[in-house]
Amino acid sequence: MTDLASTARPKRPEFRNINALSDLPTYRLPPAGIVSILHRISGAILFILMPFIIWMFDTSISSEYSFARFTQVFNAGLGFVPGWFFKLVALAILWAYLHHFIAGMRHLYMDARHAVSKEFGHSSALVTLGLGTLLTVVLGAKLFGLY
Repeated sequence: MTDLASTARPKRPEFRNINALSDLPTYRLPPAGIVSILHRISGAILFILMPFIIWMFDTSISSEYSFARFTQVFNAGLGFVPGWFFKLVALAILWAYLHHFIAGMRHLYMDARHAVSKEFGHSSALVTLGLGTLLTVVLGAKLFGLY
């Protein structure tokens, strides 16, 4: 009979309360965690900016005059707010929509195919981050008139 006390097991780490100032900056979140957090943030951005999204849609399709006013806001600004600020807000909406859509498709694919593994979660999260960033840069370049 072996003595359980005599077998040396490595000591398990003790987890204590996290200090936000010292522990969080050094914590490495995996890509799937980053995508999950950004999915929530992008959904909140879309929800909060919904009145601006509705205004942009309404003024862009109502009439030729309203479309001209819409493009004037993006070019020259409105009141004391410069036009580049409206373009930045539109870019944030573009990023939020693209990331939320791509991350949502990722979740639907994982649910439908039962593809829930650490490796697939890691690789699909990297694809989600890369594709969302790439599409945002391309559409942002178009928004700011680079092509």
